[in-house]
Amino acid sequence: MKKTILITGASRGFGKIWATAFLKRGDNVVVTARNLTSVDELVAEFGDKVLPLQLDVTDRAQCFSVVEKAHQHFGKLDVIINNAGYGLFGTIEEASEKEVRDQFETNVFGTLWITQAAIPFMRNQGNGHIIQISSLLGIVSVPTLGIYNASKWAVEAISESLAGEIKGFGINTTIIEPASFATDWSQSSAVRSEPIGAYDSVKAAMYAEVQKMPIGNPEATADVILKIVDAENPPFRIFFGKGVLQSVKHIYEDRLSQWEQWSESSDLAHG
Repeated sequence: MKKTILITGASRGFGKIWATAFLKRGDNVVVTARNLTSVDELVAEFGDKVLPLQLDVTDRAQCFSVVEKAHQHFGKLDVIINNAGYGLFGTIEEASEKEVRDQFETNVFGTLWITQAAIPFMRNQGNGHIIQISSLLGIVSVPTLGIYNASKWAVEAISESLAGEIKGFGINTTIIEPASFATDWSQSSAVRSEPIGAYDSVKAAMYAEVQKMPIGNPEATADVILKIVDAENPPFRIFFGKGVLQSVKHIYEDRLSQWEQWSESSDLAHG
């Protein structure tokens, strides 16, 4: 059955790849971007199956307006994919107040506003699917990306509460946690804080670790996103990337070990 899907951040990367995949199979897709010229070729190829809408996700009123326009245009709203976001590279000390606030305005509040706007339409339909694009760094924090980590951890927490709140309305929630992919995320779309020389060795060590990571092909995610959207019981969480599950198992084993090591003190602290 044809679906109506709204994707934020559809100008490039995952957003554009997924929009194309949905359109090719006949779905209606609302593509949002700050600059709509970036989706001109989608409009030219797919015509009235695609609705381009300009959107700055940091503008709450515009988020609500765009979701309403999307619903009015196609008459329903089956899937929301909150994909808009970017990375902030820099240590905790290096990050300026503006950089931190801007990061949260886009990655956290932008996701929240679109989610809030979509829920009433989906609740009235009695069905829907909200897909939040998080990151492996939404469950694991690393040096030099702490503010980005924090923004994605916030998305994870919001989405976990959300899932329990809207499941009874027939609305599913999925958090996608990609690892490293050959997108523009770490290049021109990224923001980099003013460096402090004291952290050069930390950054060098982090860069060396990143170089060891396998880089995924973003085009390969298209078939998987279609599978998730079509699933009768879609996953609440899913990694995108090889070897991620095993790495995370080690991290959680270490956390459990530390909690267990200090469990007696934990009990004592309770009184």
